[in-house]
Amino acid sequence: MTRVLADTHVLLWWLADDPSLRRHHRELIADPGVGVWFSAVSIAEIVIKQSLGKLSAPDGVREVLIEEGFTALPLVPEHAAALATLPWHHRDPFDRMLIAQAQVESMTIATVDRHFSGYEVLLA
Repeated sequence: MTRVLADTHVLLWWLADDPSLRRHHRELIADPGVGVWFSAVSIAEIVIKQSLGKLSAPDGVREVLIEEGFTALPLVPEHAAALATLPWHHRDPFDRMLIAQAQVESMTIATVDRHFSGYEVLLA
Protein backbone atom coordinates (compact mmCIF):
# COMPACT_ATOMS: atom_id res chain seq x y z
CA MET A 1 0.00 0.00 0.00
CA THR A 2 1.24 3.46 -0.88
CA ARG A 3 1.67 5.64 2.20
CA VAL A 4 1.15 9.37 1.77
CA LEU A 5 1.72 12.14 4.29
CA ALA A 6 -0.59 15.06 3.56
CA ASP A 7 0.83 18.56 3.93
CA THR A 8 -1.21 20.83 6.17
CA HIS A 9 -2.73 22.88 3.35
CA VAL A 10 -3.82 19.68 1.58
CA LEU A 11 -5.61 18.57 4.74
CA LEU A 12 -7.35 21.91 5.17
CA TRP A 13 -8.38 22.08 1.52
CA TRP A 14 -9.76 18.53 1.73
CA LEU A 15 -11.81 19.34 4.82
CA ALA A 16 -13.14 22.57 3.29
CA ASP A 17 -13.76 20.96 -0.13
CA ASP A 18 -11.68 23.85 -1.43
CA PRO A 19 -11.21 24.08 -5.20
CA SER A 20 -7.51 24.81 -4.56
CA LEU A 21 -7.04 21.09 -3.83
CA ARG A 22 -5.59 19.55 -6.97
CA ARG A 23 -7.60 16.84 -8.64
CA HIS A 24 -4.63 14.47 -8.28
CA HIS A 25 -4.56 14.99 -4.51
CA ARG A 26 -8.33 14.63 -4.25
CA GLU A 27 -8.18 11.29 -6.10
CA LEU A 28 -5.20 10.13 -4.05
CA ILE A 29 -6.96 10.83 -0.76
CA ALA A 30 -10.16 9.12 -1.94
CA ASP A 31 -8.33 6.02 -3.22
CA PRO A 32 -8.93 3.10 -0.81
CA GLY A 33 -5.62 1.56 -1.94
CA VAL A 34 -3.67 4.52 -0.57
CA GLY A 35 -3.02 5.11 3.11
CA VAL A 36 -3.13 8.84 3.79
CA TRP A 37 -1.66 10.15 7.02
CA PHE A 38 -1.71 13.44 8.87
CA SER A 39 1.06 14.51 11.18
CA ALA A 40 0.87 15.71 14.75
CA VAL A 41 2.96 18.56 13.33
CA SER A 42 0.04 19.61 11.12
CA ILE A 43 -2.32 19.59 14.08
CA ALA A 44 0.10 21.83 15.98
CA GLU A 45 0.41 24.17 12.98
CA ILE A 46 -3.37 24.36 12.56
CA VAL A 47 -4.19 25.07 16.20
CA ILE A 48 -1.37 27.61 16.58
CA LYS A 49 -2.37 29.50 13.44
CA GLN A 50 -6.05 29.18 14.36
CA SER A 51 -5.39 30.74 17.78
CA LEU A 52 -3.57 33.62 16.04
CA GLY A 53 -6.52 34.18 13.69
CA LYS A 54 -4.47 33.22 10.62
CA LEU A 55 -6.74 30.38 9.47
CA SER A 56 -9.98 28.61 10.21
CA ALA A 57 -10.38 24.90 10.71
CA PRO A 58 -13.03 22.66 12.19
CA ASP A 59 -13.09 22.30 15.96
CA GLY A 60 -11.54 18.99 16.93
CA VAL A 61 -9.62 18.86 13.66
CA ARG A 62 -7.72 15.74 14.73
CA GLU A 63 -10.93 13.80 15.29
CA VAL A 64 -12.43 15.15 12.06
CA LEU A 65 -9.40 13.94 10.09
CA ILE A 66 -9.67 10.48 11.66
CA GLU A 67 -13.39 10.38 10.79
CA GLU A 68 -12.41 11.29 7.22
CA GLY A 69 -10.19 8.20 7.07
CA PHE A 70 -6.76 9.75 7.66
CA THR A 71 -4.28 8.05 9.98
CA ALA A 72 -2.37 9.97 12.65
CA LEU A 73 1.43 10.08 12.56
CA PRO A 74 3.07 11.17 15.82
CA LEU A 75 6.29 13.16 15.90
CA VAL A 76 8.87 10.85 17.45
CA PRO A 77 12.53 11.41 18.40
CA GLU A 78 13.80 9.79 15.17
CA HIS A 79 11.85 12.37 13.15
CA ALA A 80 13.22 15.23 15.24
CA ALA A 81 16.80 13.96 14.94
CA ALA A 82 16.46 13.81 11.12
CA LEU A 83 16.01 17.60 11.09
CA ALA A 84 19.77 17.93 11.73
CA THR A 85 20.59 16.62 8.26
CA LEU A 86 18.07 18.66 6.26
CA PRO A 87 19.47 21.44 4.09
CA TRP A 88 17.89 24.85 4.57
CA HIS A 89 15.96 25.03 1.28
CA HIS A 90 12.82 25.68 3.28
CA ARG A 91 12.67 27.84 6.41
CA ASP A 92 9.19 26.90 7.64
CA PRO A 93 9.73 24.73 10.75
CA PHE A 94 6.42 22.88 10.33
CA ASP A 95 7.23 21.92 6.74
CA ARG A 96 10.76 20.89 7.69
CA MET A 97 9.32 18.53 10.31
CA LEU A 98 6.92 17.03 7.75
CA ILE A 99 9.81 16.48 5.34
CA ALA A 100 11.86 14.78 8.07
CA GLN A 101 8.92 12.54 8.98
CA ALA A 102 8.36 11.55 5.35
CA GLN A 103 12.05 10.73 4.92
CA VAL A 104 12.27 8.62 8.08
CA GLU A 105 9.00 6.81 7.34
CA SER A 106 9.66 6.45 3.55
CA MET A 107 6.40 8.22 2.77
CA THR A 108 5.33 10.34 -0.18
CA ILE A 109 4.23 13.90 0.64
CA ALA A 110 1.09 15.35 -0.93
CA THR A 111 1.86 19.06 -1.29
CA VAL A 112 1.83 21.99 -3.70
CA ASP A 113 4.73 23.69 -1.91
CA ARG A 114 7.52 24.07 -4.48
CA HIS A 115 10.18 24.25 -1.74
CA PHE A 116 9.68 20.54 -0.99
CA SER A 117 11.25 19.59 -4.33
CA GLY A 118 14.70 20.51 -2.98
CA TYR A 119 14.62 17.56 -0.58
CA GLU A 120 15.11 13.85 -1.00
CA VAL A 121 11.47 12.95 -0.59
CA LEU A 122 8.84 11.63 -2.97
CA LEU A 123 6.16 14.17 -3.87
CA ALA A 124 2.58 13.66 -4.95
